[in-house]
Amino acid sequence: MSKISYIIRCIAGMDYANLFRTVGRVHKKSGKGRIALAVDIVRCGLKYGAGYTDYELNAWYDLNAEQRKTYITRGINNSIMKKCNDPASYHLFNNKDEFNEIFDDCLDRRWIKISDPSTEEFNRFEKFLDGLKYIIIKPLDECCGRGVEKLCVDDFSSAQELFDRILHSRTGEILVEECIVQNSEMSRIYPCSVNTLRIVTLLDDSGDPHIIYAVMRMGNNGSVVDNLNAGGITAPIDVEKGLISGVGFDKKMNYYDTHPYTNVKIEGFKIPLWEEAKALVLESSKRVPSIRYVGWDVAITADKAIFVEANQHPGHDLVQMPIHTPDKVGVLPIFRKYIDI
Repeated sequence: MSKISYIIRCIAGMDYANLFRTVGRVHKKSGKGRIALAVDIVRCGLKYGAGYTDYELNAWYDLNAEQRKTYITRGINNSIMKKCNDPASYHLFNNKDEFNEIFDDCLDRRWIKISDPSTEEFNRFEKFLDGLKYIIIKPLDECCGRGVEKLCVDDFSSAQELFDRILHSRTGEILVEECIVQNSEMSRIYPCSVNTLRIVTLLDDSGDPHIIYAVMRMGNNGSVVDNLNAGGITAPIDVEKGLISGVGFDKKMNYYDTHPYTNVKIEGFKIPLWEEAKALVLESSKRVPSIRYVGWDVAITADKAIFVEANQHPGHDLVQMPIHTPDKVGVLPIFRKYIDI
């Protein structure tokens, strides 16, 4: 009944104009007829839980039935979340300040939350600023890098001016953090943002942690944010070797052998302190057992792996891009090693 309900909700809420635009783009890519493609997209939604974005992004028009069974789709990803993650605990990851409190020992930086212009709040903020040259501000109610800003303390005449600037440029509660100084090798590939590792973990039914997949996210075009939705570049990581295992790509499906900002080769790039990053997420994944399926955003500093934040709703399509799956096998078999899905 839950699967049927999910399908009904998807049909009722579908953006049909975007669906037909997708059919048009796929028609140009594949040469297949529009009607046949539209029928196949609907059939894949009903049979596999694949949305039209899954169909286009992961080139389902070029997969046979057996290959399609190996791909994690929007519907299957939601089923994994429902099985593994308790909605009552979502706030522990969705609220950045709550996450920071739980994993404070894994952050290696100062942070505070501010919400009003009171004297008490300002005094806390002024004390927090002591000795800092740069800060990062993050709205607590945003995601995908939206609203994130890097500010230089010296650009303001006083702590009060900076405090007022933060409060007047944002609504709601705001997280203010000390800037992460990333490993020089991570800066070499792109220096303007903290380039993070998205490492997805899963606790099996016995409570043992496993890494399902990992990607590296890099900023681009001078942006201080590395998120794909903010113009960044993503590339898959070989979990065993700690190397980027394929070319990078952006949201517009441009592919990059080298980073366009630095000309550093992407595929084969060695992640510094990779074993430390793996150990961090595997150990931390047991800390909130009610959230078994997590996407961790990990930064690498000069001598350690630390958390930026984490997501209880990990994306499912970034490691199933056609250019990275020449054998046309998705990641669902990896999930099925550890849970019944």
